[in-house]
Amino acid sequence: MELNEFTQKVEEVLIRHKSILDIMTKLQETDARTSRAVAKAVTECGCISIKASKQQLSTEVDYSELDKFTSNHIDGELCPRCKEQLVHEIGDHIFYISALCNTLNLSPGDILSKKHDEITTLGKFSLF
Repeated sequence: MELNEFTQKVEEVLIRHKSILDIMTKLQETDARTSRAVAKAVTECGCISIKASKQQLSTEVDYSELDKFTSNHIDGELCPRCKEQLVHEIGDHIFYISALCNTLNLSPGDILSKKHDEITTLGKFSLF
């Protein structure tokens, strides 16, 4: 499915939470629910664990090579149940991002294209 098709479908089905205030608070809620689903994968299911520690970054390594020396701090893989829950929560989040774009007359496709151009041009330096 194409992004524009998804955005149009969001516009068609969003009735109850059409107010910009509703959309903003639902976006915050879906963000929190996504974070909660990750936490539950760790604390209830245990399919993943978080082994966080300070990133050991050498000053002798070029910035463009740092990704080879950093960790995402996750051990394990999501089980099917946790993966399904996260897909659901992230899907809801994307739904409300699309709703926010629609309400503000912004094109998610244009936003993604602009961000793609930015990270393509600046590469790893775009995240400073």
